[in-house]
Amino acid sequence: MKITVAGGAGYIGSHVARRLVEAGHEVVIYDNLSTGNRSSVPAEATFVHGDVSDPLASRKVLAGSDALIYLAAWKAAGESMTDPVKYSRNNLQATLSFLDAAHDAGVKYVVFSSSAAVFGEPKYLPIDEDHPKDPTNYYGFTKLEIERVLAWYDRLLGLKSACLRYFNAAGYDPAGRITGLERNPANLIPVVMEAACGVRAKVQIFGNDYDTHDGTGVRDYIHVTDLAEAHLMALEYMEKGGKSFVVNLGTGKGLSVLDVVNSAAKFSGRDVPYQIVGRREGDPAALWASGEKAKELLGWVPRHSDVDTIVSTTWAAYKANGLVR
Repeated sequence: MKITVAGGAGYIGSHVARRLVEAGHEVVIYDNLSTGNRSSVPAEATFVHGDVSDPLASRKVLAGSDALIYLAAWKAAGESMTDPVKYSRNNLQATLSFLDAAHDAGVKYVVFSSSAAVFGEPKYLPIDEDHPKDPTNYYGFTKLEIERVLAWYDRLLGLKSACLRYFNAAGYDPAGRITGLERNPANLIPVVMEAACGVRAKVQIFGNDYDTHDGTGVRDYIHVTDLAEAHLMALEYMEKGGKSFVVNLGTGKGLSVLDVVNSAAKFSGRDVPYQIVGRREGDPAALWASGEKAKELLGWVPRHSDVDTIVSTTWAAYKANGLVR
């Protein structure tokens, strides 16, 4: 298949593109490089610099494509609450414009990178696909709205889609072929890496009195290589005649903040300085998703999402970027 990957120079997108190339597909990367890295684009893929909000350029890049993988959203939940217009313009308006361009170009399949943020506060664990959808931030709302549009486009236009929901993408290509770091990271694992490298003074841990195995918050982390495999499997499922679907990509368990800190200390051979501070308002003790439906439907099983593989591949990427002091 000829596959366009919108946002394919980004952290997740570049790993997805690498897996698609390995599977023998013709891959076109479309990215404005606002957060992506040109160096992360596989040499075998075609790179086109452009923005999903540009309808003429979008139609041109999508011409002849059989499938679209869409990873071109802004993703900072906190920022979405302080600058909702930015998220409306990109995550809603530009996304809809690009989907319309895909339909006009004759694209048959769409894989949409959604988020577990569509669920909001957990009512039970693990979170499955039937869990109530009540986003607590505007970012999650934008993802849920595009899921709903895709369901209607399937019903009215015959455009097949797969919506993949997950919490925290983590890790790097185990073979070391992709090492482009995210810009201005705010997620736990990059913060821990910066503390281990000496770039950051310490890690702030928000609370150590939760009802978890070590008192610190527990979250679901999926290795980006496992996410890339799921995107490929979703396309193959639809190409073989499978219907549109929505699934969670989860490990069925979580990692605590201290699990990550301790693993980073082991692989870096360094102490990782941290400070326990007060809980953040609204932070649940634990969040993780079930991946059972994805396993049943696609045969997807996360094979790289243990804490040591996540942390060791991330540490290798930081070393490759010369950040270890």
